[in-house]
Amino acid sequence: MTVHQSAAVVPEVRRAVPEERDAISLLIGESFQTDPVSGWVFPDEDRRRVVQPRFFGAYLDVALRDGWVDVTDDLSAAALWLPVRPEADGEEDGDLGERLSAADPGNERAGVVAELTGRVHPVDRAHYYLPVIVAAPGRQGQGRGRALLAPVMDRCDREGMPAYLEASNERSKALYERLGFAVLGDAIRLPEGPRLWPMWREPSS
Repeated sequence: MTVHQSAAVVPEVRRAVPEERDAISLLIGESFQTDPVSGWVFPDEDRRRVVQPRFFGAYLDVALRDGWVDVTDDLSAAALWLPVRPEADGEEDGDLGERLSAADPGNERAGVVAELTGRVHPVDRAHYYLPVIVAAPGRQGQGRGRALLAPVMDRCDREGMPAYLEASNERSKALYERLGFAVLGDAIRLPEGPRLWPMWREPSS
């Protein structure tokens, strides 16, 4: 699918392959360098640059194994998806938690984010969860996010499957709202830090 927006041509969207894992983890780390929540979790800019590819690589590994990863053909944008099932025994969540802890041992703020988001993440209904979506610096605002999300929203509508995510800034929140997401309850307020917005999308009939 090729999307035109503001004279920019978005590359084709396709499924990532495991051999692209390292390149995608670097893309995610670079893209989140100026994200407000990442800045709160990793306040030291130099350390953030080093740790983030490892940290988000934990999400990436689980998505490649248990869900799927969509990318633009030039690897300038990526979206990680995880299926959530009410009958799951929690092993996946435990595995992810262990991977995140190993990525940056002793980072209490990462644990705070995990705890606060875990409290509001619905677990009583099957859905697709989007833990990470990024576009490379210099490629944001050119339609890549919408190009990555639109096919999955179509899939959700066909399957009757809801979707869930946490928006970490106002710009992404506005994009998700245009795609049918609505804020679920109150915003998550990090201690003396930024907010995240839990968002839920019901499938269109």
